[in-house]
This record gives sequence, structure tokens and C-alpha cells, in this order.
Amino acid sequence: MSAPRLEIDLDRIEHNTRTLVDRLAARGISVTGVTKAALGSAAVANAMLRGGVSALGDSRIENIEAMRGAQIATPMTLIRSPMLSQVERVVHSVELSFNTEWSVLARLSRAAGRTGQSHSVLLMVELGDLREGIMPGELADMVHSVLGLPNIILLGIGANLACHSGVVPDHNNMAELSALAESIEQTFDVRLEMVSGGNSANLDWALSTEDTGRINNLRLGEAILLGCDPLHRRPLTGLHTDAITLVAEVIESKTKPARPWGAIAQTAFGQAPESAGCGENARVILALGQQDVDPAGLVPPAGIRILGASGDHLISCRESGESSVGDEVRFGLNYSALVRSMTSPFVRKVTNSPSNEYPGLAVL
Repeated sequence: MSAPRLEIDLDRIEHNTRTLVDRLAARGISVTGVTKAALGSAAVANAMLRGGVSALGDSRIENIEAMRGAQIATPMTLIRSPMLSQVERVVHSVELSFNTEWSVLARLSRAAGRTGQSHSVLLMVELGDLREGIMPGELADMVHSVLGLPNIILLGIGANLACHSGVVPDHNNMAELSALAESIEQTFDVRLEMVSGGNSANLDWALSTEDTGRINNLRLGEAILLGCDPLHRRPLTGLHTDAITLVAEVIESKTKPARPWGAIAQTAFGQAPESAGCGENARVILALGQQDVDPAGLVPPAGIRILGASGDHLISCRESGESSVGDEVRFGLNYSALVRSMTSPFVRKVTNSPSNEYPGLAVL
């Protein structure tokens, strides 16, 4: 089988999904399965659906449209604020979108009106991570305006933490979101159906707190696909951390000096050259590079140490064992490495499905 490739175990993804869905259901929290790191794969989406997610979410309308084209009829959520240039497509393919800007909401209202349908929205609130979100003090005014929009249904409010600034979801910020939901309901005499507390980084809080308040939904992608806690990248009990593996092929294996020689400047990607030597051990080069993956996000097997990467070469040091040209090396991945390798057209994607091919993601 050709390399590099991502091997995707759908059974393990389904297991991870079901485990998290069951644990959170006991606390009154539903799960939106996030497919963005899987590039909107129908195979992965269906594994999440078999595991019990209540809806699917993605940040790219293109991925959602691909899933619709694969006949996935479950409710879809656009978890990134819609671009003005895409509101027509959003209304056509998405039941719920996350929003922070009045101009976008107004355009969504008009787009929905032209099709004779309604569109649900969730207003995102800024709770300190400084990514997207309406400031808490401005939320009531936005709610008042949204409630006056035709063809728009205010489904709820939500927040996102731990993505840009690493702010940890905890009792204080989740209690603030719950309090905002209750204040909105009392002020405007409405019922918010969804209070979406955040992403996989919320699991430590959600599974350990005594009271989850009004939070009744989380958006989970990384925890399902990689089985890890995004806050500290620790494995989550009972979950598979090897549902997705990156396989690369050795194209050179030679003993070389520990240090480069000659005048030294920046590398091809503007970085300082490697400082850690490799001794006289074998240097192993694999057909994988910065264009395919985030090398810093790879977890090598025992006996191999990654030294660096150029655009097309992953340079490693074999500290034990042997490697020959043509051998395959299997790597674990963090989220950054997963996203980049999934996006690369040069990395083949295979699953344990009967066809063994990753739908819609053939090498270009």
C-alpha cells in the first residue's frame, strides 16, 4: 500500500464517540460531533453518528456540502461564523450557524426569506479566550435585535475556550455562561434550547463538576478522533488514542556525521538549524515533509527521534534497531499534525471500511 497514508479505524472512532456520548448524557449534555479535522468525511461522520452524536458540526461550508452530497441528512451546524459571501449556501445546507455579527445575521435573515424557510442561530459569547464572541455586556442588545429578525430562530448561546489563548473552561466561566442564558430568558421571556459550553477542552470540567448548570451541549472533535484531553494532551480513560495513524516510507538510511558543516544560515522554512546532534547513529529520511504534516505534532515509535523536516523530507535519527529503504514507520499524531496531513493531497487516506478508501479524499 502506498505511503504516506493516514490509517483511520472507524470502529475506534465509533467507540470513542459512544463512550463520550454516554458519559456526558449522564450529565444532561448532548454531543455535536465535529468533522472539520476529518475534512467532512462521510465515513468519519457516519462513525460519529453510529456512536450517538445528536448533530454534526464543521467550520467549513464546503465540508458540510460534501457530507450533504454523501446523503448525510442529520442536522448540521456551521461552528464558524458564516462569511457574508456564503450566506446563501449556509441557509441551503445548514440548520444551525454560530454567529457574532449583526451584518451576517441580517443577511442570513434575508437569504432564508428568499427561500421561504427559517434558519436557526446560536450567539457566541466572549468569555476570555479572545477568539470569536459577543462581549457579555452587549449580549442583551444583540438578542433584542435578533428576536426581531424574520426567518431567524434564536436557538441559544454558546462559548469557545482554550483555542486561541488557552483559557481553561472551569466553574467560573461556565457558571457565567449559564447565568447569561438565564438572564436572557428572564429578560425576553424566551427559552434557549441550547447552551453550548465549548469543545473537547471542556471535558475535564464537564466530567468532574457536580453541577453543569445550563450547559447542555459540547462540540467534540479532537477527543473523539485522538482520544486525548486537548488541555494537556493526556489520554482520556477508556478511549483509543490510536484511531488514526500516519504511516511514512523510508527513502534513505545512512550513517552520517553528527553535525552539519560549512557556513550555516536559516533552513528552507526560515528556522534555525537543528541543535541536537545524532551522534554516529543512522540518519533515516522519510518521504514526508512540512507540506504534508506538522512535524512537531508527530509521535515517533520507540527507537526513532525526529530531528527536523524540510518541505518533502522528514529527517530522523535511528537510536535503536534498524531501518532499510522501503520500510514503513508508523507515527501517532496530535491535532495539528492530523489537520495538516488530512488536508494534504499527497497523504492517502484509508479506513477499515469495506472499500478501504476514504470517501472523497483521493490523492490529487
